[in-house]
Amino acid sequence: MTNHSHVLICLAADPEVRLREVADRVGITERAVQKIVADLEKAGVLTREKHGRRNHYRIQPEQPLRHPVEAHRRVRDLLEMVARGRRTSGD
Repeated sequence: MTNHSHVLICLAADPEVRLREVADRVGITERAVQKIVADLEKAGVLTREKHGRRNHYRIQPEQPLRHPVEAHRRVRDLLEMVARGRRTSGD
């Protein structure tokens, strides 16, 4: 999977997570996460809302995946696949 997918999965799991924490989980810089979030916002895959001093990220599950190979699938499909994998692996 791509770093974009990893960031999206982290934000879906915890919509109020700090980007610094996402960077640590994914293994990339915080600046790279900021760029990915901007890319995902521009693509309409997520929206960012300010809640006090924190951001809240809302995933748009009906958006198509961005890459042409997966464009026939929706964001929801990716998140459901990951959730199924977690249930079957015991995480």
